[in-house]
Amino acid sequence: MEARAIQRGVRQSARKMRLVIDLIRDCAVPEADAILRFSKKRAARQIHKVLKSAVANAQQAAQRQNTPFDADTLRVSYAVVNEGQTLKRFTAAAMGRGTPILKRTSHVEIRRRGEAAPVAPAPSAKPAEAKAEAKAKAKPRAKKAPAAKAKKKKKKTTTKKASK
Repeated sequence: MEARAIQRGVRQSARKMRLVIDLIRDCAVPEADAILRFSKKRAARQIHKVLKSAVANAQQAAQRQNTPFDADTLRVSYAVVNEGQTLKRFTAAAMGRGTPILKRTSHVEIRRRGEAAPVAPAPSAKPAEAKAEAKAKAKPRAKKAPAAKAKKKKKKTTTKKASK
């Protein structure tokens, strides 16, 4: 199950928000929640809202499909901040001129994916054989004689003289 949430037109530059979003990419939901809650960056508050929305969307999707839901098993599979529309403003400058001010915006997108329960390997019937196989794999291979190694030849490169 995958859920996503998008917030468009956040009034902060994408460059500043990417610093925070990189911290939570590929994290579990509780870990990402804790990182965002205790971050001092202003972007963390906006990203935290989007994260909570993505969890709520996953919960609603699970409810519609009538499947069990556990927010602790979700992971942030995709987290991106893209540039939004730039608001162009002007301020007064010397000698009656105007200086442009670019007010950057960004779009935040977070996708969450539920993890499947890890499958435990089947227990082997004979533990003595398993130990013997592990020892056989751990033994270092015998080194070959130096004469058996193939020698690499260096190719000479020719340079052409520039004609005038």
